[in-house]
Amino acid sequence: MLTNKRVVVTGGTGSLGKVLIKRLLTGEIGLPRRITVFSRDEAKQHSMRLAFQHLRTATDEVIYHNFEQLLQFCIGDVRDLHSVATVLRNADVVFNAAALKQVPSCEYFPFEAVQTNIVGAENIIRAIRENNLPVETVVGISTDKACKPVNVMGMTKAVQERLFVRANLDSEHTRYICVRYGNVLASRGSVIPLFHEQIRRGGPVTITTSDMTRFLLSLEEAVDTVLAALRGGERGETYIPRVPSALVTDIAAALIGDRKIQTIVTGIRPGEKVHEILVSEEEAFRTFERGDYYVIRPMLPELAAAEKTGEPIGREYSSSDNVMTKEQVGELLVDHKLTISDRFVYEEDMLA
Repeated sequence: MLTNKRVVVTGGTGSLGKVLIKRLLTGEIGLPRRITVFSRDEAKQHSMRLAFQHLRTATDEVIYHNFEQLLQFCIGDVRDLHSVATVLRNADVVFNAAALKQVPSCEYFPFEAVQTNIVGAENIIRAIRENNLPVETVVGISTDKACKPVNVMGMTKAVQERLFVRANLDSEHTRYICVRYGNVLASRGSVIPLFHEQIRRGGPVTITTSDMTRFLLSLEEAVDTVLAALRGGERGETYIPRVPSALVTDIAAALIGDRKIQTIVTGIRPGEKVHEILVSEEEAFRTFERGDYYVIRPMLPELAAAEKTGEPIGREYSSSDNVMTKEQVGELLVDHKLTISDRFVYEEDMLA
């Protein structure tokens, strides 16, 4: 898929961006000619460059020794059309991982979320359309919060999805597709690092509501979803991973174990959902199973004419469905080396 292609990852210094780039460098779907990390944070770019320089793995000779020829860094902002147009001039594939994604931050600074999550996506579309750029595929990275949105972050991401779907109507040569997934295990800002820190301090462990459920998805599984969409997605489709879910109280209990640590309920934060929803009731009738994923067909009739296989799922896909037992949650955390006894490292920092 990507052999000799020129790839741009906007927001490439973020959680998903780092792991995605590591996977691209392995050549598992073809070794690109060049991968460009596009972001506005020079400090993160510098740290990421050094991290790849100092990797010591069995694949050094094949990949990381030559990373300087494959991987380049470009400082810029998706909010700036000219900056975006410049970095996309020679791109074949674009992964748009740039986002303002902290729910409370977006609630307090909603227009900042609009500029990054909506204007940024539109700038990618405009740069390609107005300059006739040779981009083959754009993959928009979305979130469960875009489904039946109740917060600014979700609202802006929902609009981003619609922008990318609509862009297919103006583009004969560029395919726009989306990926939507929930909270990622062990990424910065997720609940597990918070619980780890609270447990290490001796508690209390804070839970916003005892009814809250969350899908449990690793960053590697998030990247799997992105690459599956790249391989098999048709214009305007949105890929959804099918993953387990759990009560947040069970996650906390599994991490606390036998420790005498208090758990307190603090109340829902601004814009926070009780359950994650990845496919809404309205979308369920144009959502189909495809391998390990659900795929939402676009609502626009000009794009919905492609052949569909199987029956639509016909129901909402929520984290409140098929919740794992407390024992299963504990086993999953052990499998992902996320128990408090493990030497905990944020997953996006594990480049080696």
